[in-house]
Amino acid sequence: MENDNSRRDFISKVAVGTIAVATPAFAKNNAKTKEERNMNKKVILAHRPLGFQWEPQNPFLFCVHHEDFLPAGNSEMAPDPSLLLGRQIGSDFVVKDGFRMYHGDKIPGFPAHPHRGFETVTVVRQGMVDHADSKGASGRYGGGDVQWMTAGSGLQHSEMFPLLNSENENTLELFQIWLNLPKKSKMVTPDYKMLWSEDIPNADFTDDSGNKTNVTILAGELAGKKPPSPPRNSWASDPENDVTIWIIKMEANAKWKVPPASKDLSRSLYFFKGTSVKAAGENVESYHAVDVVSDEEILLENGNNESFILMLQGKPIDEPVVKYGPFVMNTKEEIQQAFIDYQKDNFGGWPWKDSGQVHSREKGRFAIHFDGSEEIKS
Repeated sequence: MENDNSRRDFISKVAVGTIAVATPAFAKNNAKTKEERNMNKKVILAHRPLGFQWEPQNPFLFCVHHEDFLPAGNSEMAPDPSLLLGRQIGSDFVVKDGFRMYHGDKIPGFPAHPHRGFETVTVVRQGMVDHADSKGASGRYGGGDVQWMTAGSGLQHSEMFPLLNSENENTLELFQIWLNLPKKSKMVTPDYKMLWSEDIPNADFTDDSGNKTNVTILAGELAGKKPPSPPRNSWASDPENDVTIWIIKMEANAKWKVPPASKDLSRSLYFFKGTSVKAAGENVESYHAVDVVSDEEILLENGNNESFILMLQGKPIDEPVVKYGPFVMNTKEEIQQAFIDYQKDNFGGWPWKDSGQVHSREKGRFAIHFDGSEEIKS
């Protein structure tokens, strides 16, 4: 298990500085008809390239798209040690041989680290993630599952990527999305929920040419379909906040209209896989994002290859944002207090033998919650 010095070193590695985040402004107009609005209102607000870390709009804080083509696992569910040569072990974010190790020293992943003041939404499209935390909860999830964790007053957890397949490549693809919390919720008791793939709804649409679009609904509502609810203290738990997380899959040449929502929400479309897409008539380059108005229908027109788009939408939280690494609060003083509280008891300590706790190769998908209740999936 890591000592206190290595834990503090981990925080220093992931610290990104103290940043004030302003609420985005949206264009206003007084057009009286839909046609006039379409003529006078700019629908696409910005185009942005996507790096490793994405900068989303308020109320979202952070998004990262992990896609790693991990090798077959050895007896310890780890890469062959020869594949670790030449890497900056403990902070390996450079793709080598098709994958990164992140903060793992044997198994890829993120060993025990703290959070306070926001939420993590981990969307695993391919591969498996092993979870363990300072409250004694644990789990294994993947293949379309989502873990939604409200860190609140403080929690340590680890997210490791064991190489379960010993014969073939272990592909891992996931999004980790950070969603802010308002001041009233920053110190709530930590909580998490599993949104299992079997329970997450999809909506299918077919255009006039017979080309299909499929939307996976992780948050929000579409075509009368709603996903399982997020944790009770989530910013997304209040429908007035219009928090929406969709993954849009479009067949070649498909067309689909993103329906309008309320005014003055942040709404971004992240084109993360494919070759060409148009949004509201404008070309969107591969691995780029567009910020769009929220109260207008947005026509998506796909090119000649299958495409995937992540949509994030929500009502901005109109409060100051001060963040330092794994802590996101409203003031510098609250950040300083977070460090003091963490150094005092490591947010409850670490009940596991390893900082990068993994479960046995034979375990399937499961979750053990803070109250000891267990969910087991096939």
